[in-house]
Amino acid sequence: MKRNSGTEKKTSNLRIFGIRAVMEAIESGKEIDSLYVQKGTAGSLYRDLRKIASEYDLTIQTVPPEKLRYLGDKNHQGVVAFISPVEFHKLEQLIPAIYERGEVPLILILDRITDVRNFGAISRSAECLGVHGIVIPRKGAAQVNADAVKTSAGALLSIPVCRERNLKNSIVFLRESGLQVVACTEKSQNYPSAMDFTAPTAIILGSEEDGISGEYLKLADDAVKIPMKGTIASLNVAVAAGVILYETIRQRLI
Repeated sequence: MKRNSGTEKKTSNLRIFGIRAVMEAIESGKEIDSLYVQKGTAGSLYRDLRKIASEYDLTIQTVPPEKLRYLGDKNHQGVVAFISPVEFHKLEQLIPAIYERGEVPLILILDRITDVRNFGAISRSAECLGVHGIVIPRKGAAQVNADAVKTSAGALLSIPVCRERNLKNSIVFLRESGLQVVACTEKSQNYPSAMDFTAPTAIILGSEEDGISGEYLKLADDAVKIPMKGTIASLNVAVAAGVILYETIRQRLI
């Protein structure tokens, strides 16, 4: 691909501006967290970008001009991409590697956790409490950006994150790999202490708006709820993650 010099290629704070610059970043192996294209953008270069984005399974978000102006560059050419500071892992490679090390897998699955601060806090707890990897969906998840890394106190730079196209397939893969899948939901009647978390385990946490998706609840082997005594109906999802992971590590350290 012919390179173009000048203002077309600019980077700032993990952002890339310009069609050619974004295409070059994608093809060079950069982890693209989000890709914004101005509504009405057309032409042969844009068609090339769409083709490359499809090949790399990237979602293009069409936005009004005001959105791109807000991102802070006048020469964006209708395209802005955010590069993730985190290198993503493949779930199908992560699980065998855990077993090969002689360790008992502990995986955290986040279903539509969109708040960056919650995601960062969950990641921090996960790293501190022995989680081997975090699984998130490509769509409908918090951006894995510098703010998330900061909130995680750097944990996102050391704990493997798997960004999967289809969480349903990921859950099926984990079950086939010998992990019990446990949903953390208020709809359960069981408490975490009743579960055997010393076995290979994947724990699902859902969004604060409506919890875990119904199809994932059906795929889970079991479900637990955190015991509560107060009048508020639920915990913040980051706090809930800390509670359920504490019980897991408590059992594994006995």
